[in-house]
Amino acid sequence: MNTDSLADGWRGNPSVVVFRVETGVPIRVAQCGDLSLVRPWASISKMVVAMALGVERDWDLHSFDERLGPKGATLANLLSHSSGLGLEEGDPVVEVGTQRVYSNYGVDLAVASVVGDDSAEHWLQQRVCRGLGMTTTHLVDRPSSGVEGSTDDLVTFATAWLRSDGISQPVRDYMITPYAPQLGGFVPGFGRFTPCPWGLGPEVRGEKNHWMGEWPSASFGHFGKSGALILLNIDEQIGLVATSTEPFGGWATKLWPRWTSAMRQLALGS
Repeated sequence: MNTDSLADGWRGNPSVVVFRVETGVPIRVAQCGDLSLVRPWASISKMVVAMALGVERDWDLHSFDERLGPKGATLANLLSHSSGLGLEEGDPVVEVGTQRVYSNYGVDLAVASVVGDDSAEHWLQQRVCRGLGMTTTHLVDRPSSGVEGSTDDLVTFATAWLRSDGISQPVRDYMITPYAPQLGGFVPGFGRFTPCPWGLGPEVRGEKNHWMGEWPSASFGHFGKSGALILLNIDEQIGLVATSTEPFGGWATKLWPRWTSAMRQLALGS
């Protein structure tokens, strides 16, 4: 189903895919826009990094309790924004495990600590993109926000989380479970939540009333400054992805809660 009304209320020229997985087969319920155009994924990059680190765990090369950050912060702390590090290097810090402080620097530090002399782009290609067949997707800037790719590739990536294609199911399930679930914190653009659940890379909805709308509490995903988003639910086996030419802003904070709710109903076929 291809419909121009799918992205009603969006600014710019979005590309959207609503899909579900039935007996392991992804079925596109509705889509619109040019799905082949390469666009910035911005902070969805953090989920690409997360999957690559999940592969590292599966291969017993690194563990989530490995201490890679300052003051004993673990890889899990860095991925779940509980390391105490600020948004960027040099920003104020708090004690490890006391607050959910959204940190680009923490994710970049995690990647730098793992890849060593390798390039982050080569590492992501080897761990995620090539194996999943994401042929348009590349890292063009910092790991925390520098991935670009087509909307078609974003569907492939989203499907991999639902089916656990790129990582083992136990590791996938661990990564989408809230880490230090009691912590409060801020979701950029949507304010403070207590608690503010987050997995190892993906944000988990929990009871937050924000961009994930009326999706179930175990739903997870991420959005980016570029206006891109990914939203998934394992139990329902449904997914929603979008890329955009219009950066995230006030239009999105007003639109997305009700829009993502409507897209869930569409994915479920009701």
